[in-house]
Amino acid sequence: MDIVRHYFQFLLTLMSIVAVASCAGRSTPAPVANVSSTIELFDNKAPIQPDEYYKVIEGDTLFSIAWFYGIDYQDLARINNIQAPFYIRTGQKISLKPAPSQLVKGRQQDSPPKTRPTIKIKANQPVDRPKKQAYGKYTRTVNDDISNNSQTQNDTEINWSWPAKGELIGEFSNAEQGNKGIDIANTAGTSIFASADGKVVYTGNALRGYGNLVIIKHSESYLTAYAHNSKILVKEQQWIKAGQEIAQMGKSDSDRVKLHFEVRFKGKSVDPLHFLPHQ
Repeated sequence: MDIVRHYFQFLLTLMSIVAVASCAGRSTPAPVANVSSTIELFDNKAPIQPDEYYKVIEGDTLFSIAWFYGIDYQDLARINNIQAPFYIRTGQKISLKPAPSQLVKGRQQDSPPKTRPTIKIKANQPVDRPKKQAYGKYTRTVNDDISNNSQTQNDTEINWSWPAKGELIGEFSNAEQGNKGIDIANTAGTSIFASADGKVVYTGNALRGYGNLVIIKHSESYLTAYAHNSKILVKEQQWIKAGQEIAQMGKSDSDRVKLHFEVRFKGKSVDPLHFLPHQ
């Protein structure tokens, strides 16, 4: 019996040694059962590409959407077949790119002037002829703006002036992530002035990175923006004159008190110093 017992103990010991040696010699991890071999990441619908559409939220206007995406507001209206007075509604999907049928071959994009305008006449001519408002109530989602027959300033008739006093701390850059305007620093509450005659087409703080913002339309081609205000002193659809106080300097959505000032030519950022008079 002892011999048999020792024999079985010898077999068990031998089997243990073989098992340990087998595990020690394995070069890859032991297999693990795959619970799910496929994961459904996408449905059958092609995802909408970024910046192809924009969904309107409360407070948006056609001008603010066009400004944020660097599109000429007239092109944006044409792409979406939106006619004056440019009604948009909350939840509406705005296409930011023209359909293939809307593209015109061989069309050349107008370029802004490279130097400061030398013609400065008719400084007090209004941008558009003011229109009486129907029913006496303004609706936030209406851009009561230009029709094709309205009178507007010629681009060379705009009399540009500086929007604020202070220290120039940031200049325009054409780099992809560069400064799209100029920055003027001063103390909180410093007056911000309209850089030219025009019509206020946006006031609000819905555009990321701009804080309390005012956008003014000066002609069919030119708009200006005044960002990071502490207080806005004008309303949308209001007609203003060059040098009129429109806001007060602040640091809304900014790390310091300053005015961020931009000029757009048909939706594209241009260097404000090309237009402002030498100081």
